[in-house]
Amino acid sequence: MTERMQNVANSYIGAAKQTIGETLGYPDLAASGANQKEQAEANQKMADAKTQLHGVGHSLQGQVEQAVGSFTQDPAMEARGKANITKGDMQQQQGSHPVSPPTAASNDATKETREGKPLA
Repeated sequence: MTERMQNVANSYIGAAKQTIGETLGYPDLAASGANQKEQAEANQKMADAKTQLHGVGHSLQGQVEQAVGSFTQDPAMEARGKANITKGDMQQQQGSHPVSPPTAASNDATKETREGKPLA
C-alpha cells in the first residue's frame, strides 16, 4: 500500500472512530479517532511536500540535461532532460493535490439522517 493510501485510510478510520465515539458517548474513542485523523493528515502533508521537492529536483536536473544535450548536440541527453522535466512537473502536481477525508459537515449529514431529519 502506498503512503498516500495509508494516510487516506488512517484519516477515514480516524474520522469514523471520532464520529462513532461522539455519537455513542465515548469521549476516549472520539479523541483517539481525532488524533488518528490529525496524524494521518500531517503525515500526508509531509509526504506531499517531499513529493513536490523531488519534482523540483527532477525539473532542474531535466533543464540542465536538456541544455547540455542541446549544446553538445546529444539528442539522447536532450530527450532524458525533457523526460525529467515532465517527471518533475508531474511530481509537483501530485504533491499539490492532497486527498482529504470526510469533513465535519458530512458527519453532520450522517447524524441528521440517523436522527430521521430530512437532508436539505
